[in-house]
Amino acid sequence: MQFSGGNRRRLRLGGDQRNACYPHSLQFYLEPPSENISLIEFESLAIDRVKLLKTVENLGVSHVKGTEQYQSKLEAEIRRLKFSFRVKNEYERRRRDHISHFILRLAYCQSEDLRRWFIQQEMDLLRFRFSILPKDKIQSFLKDSHLHFEAISYEERSLREHEIIASSTSSSASKSELELESVYKIPFADALDLFRGRKVYLEDGFAYVPLKDIVAIVLNEFRAKLSKALALTARSLPAVQSDERLQPLLNHLSHSYTGQDYSTQGNAGKISLDQIDSLSTKSFPPCMRQLHKALRENHHLRHGGRMQYGLFLKGIGLTLEQALQFWKQEFIRGKMDPDKFDKGYSYNIRHSFGKEGKRTDYTPFSCMKIILTNPPGQGDYHGCPFRHSDPELLKQKLQSYKISPDGISQILDLVKGTHYQVACQKYFEMTHNVDDCGFSLSHPNQFFFESQRILTGSKDIRKESIQPEAPQPKPSVQKNKDASSALASLNSSLEVDMEGLEDYFNE
Repeated sequence: MQFSGGNRRRLRLGGDQRNACYPHSLQFYLEPPSENISLIEFESLAIDRVKLLKTVENLGVSHVKGTEQYQSKLEAEIRRLKFSFRVKNEYERRRRDHISHFILRLAYCQSEDLRRWFIQQEMDLLRFRFSILPKDKIQSFLKDSHLHFEAISYEERSLREHEIIASSTSSSASKSELELESVYKIPFADALDLFRGRKVYLEDGFAYVPLKDIVAIVLNEFRAKLSKALALTARSLPAVQSDERLQPLLNHLSHSYTGQDYSTQGNAGKISLDQIDSLSTKSFPPCMRQLHKALRENHHLRHGGRMQYGLFLKGIGLTLEQALQFWKQEFIRGKMDPDKFDKGYSYNIRHSFGKEGKRTDYTPFSCMKIILTNPPGQGDYHGCPFRHSDPELLKQKLQSYKISPDGISQILDLVKGTHYQVACQKYFEMTHNVDDCGFSLSHPNQFFFESQRILTGSKDIRKESIQPEAPQPKPSVQKNKDASSALASLNSSLEVDMEGLEDYFNE
């Protein structure tokens, strides 16, 4: 795959050639793409793929995989992002799916944790697509994926009918159901997971697997191939990273934020300083609630904590003047000399508001940035409590927040499975008494605004300033800050660390 900053040369294929390139709505991604694409399309495809995989992750832990609700929500997201589904003549969607997968291989091969996450989400996506693949297309898909599993004849199936039904994971399968579906004769070594669970009939070194159970074999093959491919990609990554056009994007893509812009525009001045204490217990996510408590108790935060908490407060509506007053009052309570604060700390606060230095208007940190960058050390209070806290300390913290024992158990199970954002989302649902919050949590400021929406609707906080749980307006729709730049959306959807990337692209 080659990249260019200007016009791209796309392969011109006829109808038959297009169908030959992508005969199915799912694939094993055995061959990398070979066409030229622009850097703009590279970025766009990568971000859309990240959005899709994060949706797959969130749905996988909040719904039972394979249920009607899970299927319908995932289908809606795939359609919205214009990836391949099950529509005929969808060459462009399948092309997007193919290229975006290989782009994320470059970003997610860089560590064991990233590879594990990427493989799991891609497997869940393949499982969904395989479940909706028409039965008459399954055999050709297996062949195109180099899976040499042949369906046995009706006579051969009839001879082993009783044993196959008794051994199948679909234990409720009846004779009539078996007659309507194919049974595949697979080498024993390829069906070890089914054999280990005593869920398949074996004879003469072969496993006889009904169509309903073949997905387990397909997923195992896909996982093995993808795992090997990621390892090979990691070994060749230095050569790719030597390309200065791609290095910044790849380095930040794996923990990029692709949701709404929670900068202060439109929210400035919407809260007062005397509301912060009450809002912290009602509408702050645990990471910010923890920082606020530490600041009130110690009258000081280290740089990492000041950056994380200060930008969050900016995003929920604190103006520059309010921020200077808030931090100065608190630090002076810690016996700091006012002159020392003005000389040592005021500059950094003004800098975060874009009033000093290179005048960058910094945006609040997303969940992924907090989880994956700058882990807290001894004496620090920043970071994500679900990611960076000891499980026992996290349990005690949740108990102090009045979370029920059953709720704590659910949250700790999610943390154990490294689903930190979903654990925070579960905390949101429990503290706001909702069964389904209706969104996928990806940002601390999103937590705050959704909390205010549930608690008080869309009223203005300033109108209800005497009430602790005063309302906050819904966040405004993200706008393009620079319509003339094709990459302006990068600065609002990715972290501020990538602010120099746009300048590079436009050189």
